[in-house]
Amino acid sequence: MNIHPESLIVQEIFMKKIVLAFITVAVMCFGLSQAMAFKPAVVFDMGGKFDKSFNEGIWNGTEKFRKETGIKYREFEVQQEAQREQFLRKLAQRGSDIVIAVGFAQAPALQKVASEFPNTKFSIIDMVVDLPNVQSIVFKEQEGSFLVGALAAMKSETGKVGFVGGMDIPLIRRFACGYVQGVKHINPGATVFQKMTGTTPAAWNDPARGGELAKSMYDDGADIVYAAAGGTGLGVLQAAADNNKLSIGVDSNQNHIQPGSVLTSMLKRVDVASYEVFKTANEGTWKSGIKVLGLAEDGVGWSLDQHNVGLVEKDMIMRVEMIRGDIISGKIKVHDYMSNNSCPVQ
Repeated sequence: MNIHPESLIVQEIFMKKIVLAFITVAVMCFGLSQAMAFKPAVVFDMGGKFDKSFNEGIWNGTEKFRKETGIKYREFEVQQEAQREQFLRKLAQRGSDIVIAVGFAQAPALQKVASEFPNTKFSIIDMVVDLPNVQSIVFKEQEGSFLVGALAAMKSETGKVGFVGGMDIPLIRRFACGYVQGVKHINPGATVFQKMTGTTPAAWNDPARGGELAKSMYDDGADIVYAAAGGTGLGVLQAAADNNKLSIGVDSNQNHIQPGSVLTSMLKRVDVASYEVFKTANEGTWKSGIKVLGLAEDGVGWSLDQHNVGLVEKDMIMRVEMIRGDIISGKIKVHDYMSNNSCPVQ
């Protein structure tokens, strides 16, 4: 029987194609099984995942994970107080491997649900819950706020600046205290106006009220107002633009929202935190306990981009970065309001 060389070549090519097809299918199946096996989830806080601030920062991180891995995640957005516990429990019951609870207000609900589901991993951002299956991620907001406060004092022409907080809680007082310390570090004689939006969760999503508070400060001589107020802060940014003044954003980089009137944004890298939670849980390296992220860990900082570079002079950049280094080295001590519920400067 004669076998033509051409036939052998055709058979070899055919077999290679079959092997390649099997490999491709195997890889796809493995990837699919991996994606099906890992079930991440997140419960966003009030204000929603598109609040252009805290929640949206979390969403940016979870979306980065989804795009990189192809693994989808379940999500809920809290609109009423009772939903916190309902959503956390529902995700645990559905077999989620890791659930991110966004915001300090979810702590009581998480304490209860995590105790009931000891085999489910939970990460809470902005509060500490001391349970063996919970990872608590908190930030040194006072350090980042010190930096933007120092920059505000450098930039201010009136010697008067302001701060608008969201809900009046110790965490937001921590932002305010760090900011005032930064201002006074540069200009000990500066005046810092401080107002909180309210005492209920509604204070996080009231841009009209935020604008009113900022406007009153501008009318009193402030030329820069820092907002740490979630969605309410958007009203502060708008008021600055409307009154030819400056604002400072928070959490996410908000410079682009009102280009040319946002001096900078105090970055709180919740996007990195949420991404790392999903990533480490998927890789099997997730650990419970407390993670504290400050300037040294790049957990907080300040933003400089094409939208505000014209507002910040080179010598200001150098001075802010020098202060950043001094805080990291310990040369400058930034008081944490939450250490004793008081601030050494006003």
